[in-house]
Amino acid sequence: MKTKLLSLALLTALSAPAFSHEAGDFIVRVGAATVAPNESSQNVVTPDLGDLGEFAVNSNTQLGLNFTYMVTNNFGVELLAATPFSHEVTLPEAGVNDLAKLKHLPPTLMAQYYFGSGNLRPYIGAGVNMTIFFDEKFTNDVDGRLSDLDVDTSFGLAGQVGIDYKFNDNWLVNASVWYIDIGTDVNFNYTGGGLDNAPVTVETDIDPWVYMLSVGYTF
Repeated sequence: MKTKLLSLALLTALSAPAFSHEAGDFIVRVGAATVAPNESSQNVVTPDLGDLGEFAVNSNTQLGLNFTYMVTNNFGVELLAATPFSHEVTLPEAGVNDLAKLKHLPPTLMAQYYFGSGNLRPYIGAGVNMTIFFDEKFTNDVDGRLSDLDVDTSFGLAGQVGIDYKFNDNWLVNASVWYIDIGTDVNFNYTGGGLDNAPVTVETDIDPWVYMLSVGYTF
């Protein structure tokens, strides 16, 4: 009896309809996206406080959106978007835990290849990213030494892996990971140690991993 039930279950699974991406499909995915910086920077060296070490940037989670057009059954083009990410910047080696805050938007355009066919579609992607920083401000000016924070827009490459599972003609669940090359200049003015509003530029790499879990709809 158990053998018959197992055979019936296997037959049912094999005969279940296969829902696959096809050329001309437009896919919208919505979910939680986390930007986890893998940051490094030049050391912040000052004339009166000495070497303050490197910047550190915390992680942040926002509403992630991506839009994919299937050019063929296996090739797609995707645009990653999100609500603005907000990050706190610190100087942990100097014990400055609330140095600055900033926001950014990281639109990323990817070319993708989807493996196989059917309900489960793993894929890889490669593309380009533009990260736009705004609302930069010092939350700790270190006794009036720091002012006029500005972070340059970044252009870089991006890579991606992901997987879709379609459970009917339209709806799917998705998990995906990006690695994004974000390199920028952090600019500010410094007063102290004989300097008066002297311009300072610190080269900074953020290079985050971006993780997203989402649900999607296929048109």
